[in-house]
Amino acid sequence: MKRVGIMGGAFDPIHLGHLLAAEAAREQYRLEEVWFMPSHIPPHKHQAGVSGEQRLAMVEAATRSHPAFKPLDIELRRGGVSYTVDTIKELRGQHPALKLHFIIGADMVNYLPKWEGIEELTGMLRFIGLQRPGSFLELDALPPYIQDAVLLADMPLVDISSSLIRKRISSGLSVRYMVPEAVYEYIVRSGLYGIHS
Repeated sequence: MKRVGIMGGAFDPIHLGHLLAAEAAREQYRLEEVWFMPSHIPPHKHQAGVSGEQRLAMVEAATRSHPAFKPLDIELRRGGVSYTVDTIKELRGQHPALKLHFIIGADMVNYLPKWEGIEELTGMLRFIGLQRPGSFLELDALPPYIQDAVLLADMPLVDISSSLIRKRISSGLSVRYMVPEAVYEYIVRSGLYGIHS
């Protein structure tokens, strides 16, 4: 059975922390592919500052050089609020033979009880919670059905976030080496986030 990891998020923009997290999960759990899935409207985060097409283009640029990384536009095509449970049902219908793993930060594991349809979701996939040095995780405090669905992986501490990148650009500061070069070139070429080349 093919093992696939899914990494969801606004990717506004995608950065090296996302890619390092995906690679850590891929290696530690022998995932054959990792699919990067930009959300249409994230349920918990800010509304994306750039269009779905632009965020997908940045994901495509960031993943092009890795043979196991693939962009996935399923949530952008579906529209509306991007609930993971709806997406996973759709993916399981399209790919019933896949063994799916949803990759999240360890701090997000603490919030799994609040996820829409979490009981149904835990029956359809496993979560890979990435622990960075200093991350806060209380696995024992979660309901047993969630504990059983969570695998833990380690990753290096990389203190980069999409909000930091947007803030640096708006302040006229460099984001080189925080995003892949192809993503940086796309941001400059498209004039995203008010960047000045």
